[in-house]
Amino acid sequence: MYIKRTMEATIAKASSSFPVLMVTGPRQIGKTTLLQRCSESNRRYITLDDLNDRSLAKSDPELFFKRNPPPILIDEVQYAPELFSYIKIICDRERKNGLFWLTGSQKFHLMQNVSESLAGRIAILDLLGLSQAEIFNHAHDTQPLIPTSEWLINARKHARSDFSLMEVYKRIWSGSFPQIVLQTNTDRDLFYASYVQTYIQRDVREITNITNETGFYNFLRAVAARTGQLLNYADLARDADINHRTVKDWLNILETSGIIYLLRPYHNHVVNRLIKTPKLYFLDTGLCSYLTRWQSVDSLEAGAMSGHILETYIFTEILKSYWHNGKEAYFHFYRDKDDREIDLIIDQNNTLYPIEMKKTANPAANAPSNFKFLCGLQQNVGRGMVVCLAEKDIPLSRDVDAVPISYL
Repeated sequence: MYIKRTMEATIAKASSSFPVLMVTGPRQIGKTTLLQRCSESNRRYITLDDLNDRSLAKSDPELFFKRNPPPILIDEVQYAPELFSYIKIICDRERKNGLFWLTGSQKFHLMQNVSESLAGRIAILDLLGLSQAEIFNHAHDTQPLIPTSEWLINARKHARSDFSLMEVYKRIWSGSFPQIVLQTNTDRDLFYASYVQTYIQRDVREITNITNETGFYNFLRAVAARTGQLLNYADLARDADINHRTVKDWLNILETSGIIYLLRPYHNHVVNRLIKTPKLYFLDTGLCSYLTRWQSVDSLEAGAMSGHILETYIFTEILKSYWHNGKEAYFHFYRDKDDREIDLIIDQNNTLYPIEMKKTANPAANAPSNFKFLCGLQQNVGRGMVVCLAEKDIPLSRDVDAVPISYL
């Protein structure tokens, strides 16, 4: 079974505009399946997981491309960075779009090689797990979330009255990996245990020469326990028994391999009381729930992480609405030294759109009370939104709506 992905239309558009298309994202997220689904009949497929193909690509890139001319889909291209300079030569010679489709799950190394070799010749798309819209079969009609009346009118078409509190947390607890969503008989804990082992033993080892695998696993669990919270380097160093420099290095690994997202705070020259510490979000709530050892949907919903994991889910769904449509996500949050906070600010068209993410079905009219502090930033401020567990959208004021999670 295949679930239609929002990115399909973006792939077609990008491939017709650039000679090289790259889809990056965590392992087992569906990159290869998506591109094979979109491929033309004459596009070859090569995976560098195959050691014979990888060896040839690394030792003799010119012969590799003589045997495998474009149009071609090369899977896990990070294993042979030697190919990039030859891809550039072929692109400059052929002067056609859509020649090379690439996938990779190690963004750190990929971006180093791309910036050196393929600048101006490549479209780069970031794929995450299945979005709520994709699972609910309206991937084709998903727009990047901006709290405007136009977005709200379109979102109402996809409202679901059956998306109850426990259904939301079931989705959160299960996660968004295609195998988990599509194969309902998959043992969740076994899947994530295998995923973490492979991630540490393959991906992390190939990014950095890590020797303390147990320490990295403990660090990964400590990070998961802090999803939706301000990043505290000292706490992470203490819990994982590592130094501050290692915390920063390992956070960089998690970020570049698509495990976490660091949401930077909004700041400008007008207000000097804004904090500079980022917030941390896990990019798959199922993996996060597994690492923090919530054994059931009920225990997760009632537990200490309930609010933070719901916020994480909402944030990742909003992020997917941008990335899966091939759009940059200019996201920030607001927090000043008086602890006044706005969960998310979307910066679009020189306008700041404030968003709160709440575990409530009946948000109070003063729920978005901190939105007013944006007016002191000397920026245009658009409509605001409170994403919550309400059954339908509710106007909280002239400029703020409460919106159900099912609209995402």
